[in-house]
Amino acid sequence: MSLLTNVMDHSLDDGYAEAAARRGETGRSRLPRTLRAKLGLAFGLVLVAVVVTIGAAEARISAPTLAKEREELIDRIERGNADADELTENVDELRDEVGEMQRQALEKHGGDKGELVALLSGATEVTGPGLKLVVNDAKHAESSGGGPRERSDFSDTGRVRDHDMQRVINGLWEAGAEAVSINGQRLTALSAIRAAGDAILVDNKPLAPPYTVLAVGDGQRLSTRFQDSADGQYLHVLKENYDIRTSITAQDTVRLPAAPSLIVRTAEPIAGGAGKGGAETADTGKGTS
Repeated sequence: MSLLTNVMDHSLDDGYAEAAARRGETGRSRLPRTLRAKLGLAFGLVLVAVVVTIGAAEARISAPTLAKEREELIDRIERGNADADELTENVDELRDEVGEMQRQALEKHGGDKGELVALLSGATEVTGPGLKLVVNDAKHAESSGGGPRERSDFSDTGRVRDHDMQRVINGLWEAGAEAVSINGQRLTALSAIRAAGDAILVDNKPLAPPYTVLAVGDGQRLSTRFQDSADGQYLHVLKENYDIRTSITAQDTVRLPAAPSLIVRTAEPIAGGAGKGGAETADTGKGTS
């Protein structure tokens, strides 16, 4: 019985028990834990190095392709800009040729009123006595932040508006101005003064303050008649109430350029005129909208 009891109580041989205890201390692997940690770290570093090496190799392979595509894109942009510049020059040359032909037609077929028609239509440069009117924003002017249609009847923000300049120009026409320009932009019967946000556009060209208005005529008489008119009084109200800055002086000589282009709205062939179409004059009625 003692033998059976001993076998039951000590079923595992002492040698096996000692070996099992050693495995419990070192884990399933026969390597120490510190060594296994070092090997894992080394394997991770090797893996990272492989990934970085592969990425660098791919980058080196793709770099020439990207550089080539970038150079091609730059070349396309430069060619496009050059073509656009060339087309712009051609348009300007053609516009000048058309303007010159129209001016010649006005002078040739306008009869004794050809010079007057050319003057009123803005087809020719004008030099003579007149006045200089400068209109500028108030010093404390602020942007309204609204669109061109979001406006009040007066420049309550201290900024000059498109409708303010419309009244000024129409007032000068009414006072007897023979020709008018704003910041070097010649106005004709077909000109339009509009707004785009806070900017004032004359024939779709933006102007920046101060707005220098030149008008051809009897300078002193033109100045007096304008300031006594309703539009002159309107400008005076802007100055007194909203600090819009203005100055008006008679000039011995002012020079106004010709209009950039003369658009003919209605034309009729003239027997023996220049070309098949025969140039005709545009409507020369006053007024700026």
